[in-house]
Amino acid sequence: MAGIRCARCNVTRYYKPLELREVIGNVTIDEVRQKVRCQRCGGREWMGAQLFHATGEQAHTIRFRRLVEIRWEKRVIWRDE
Repeated sequence: MAGIRCARCNVTRYYKPLELREVIGNVTIDEVRQKVRCQRCGGREWMGAQLFHATGEQAHTIRFRRLVEIRWEKRVIWRDE
């Protein structure tokens, strides 16, 4: 599993690596840190990421953020002539 933490907000969220790969692409865990943004404060400079195996009680108490869907938005941009 992957743990992504914002040091500014002191929030850690846990993800399944296969779901992160679907959203971010096939990158290393160090590159994941550079591509994510904290949902609470919006910052990137405070982010940290690590891969680990949960053991014992930790494996039963961790709540994962699961990928539900990916939406692509269509934005219209106008120009006056």
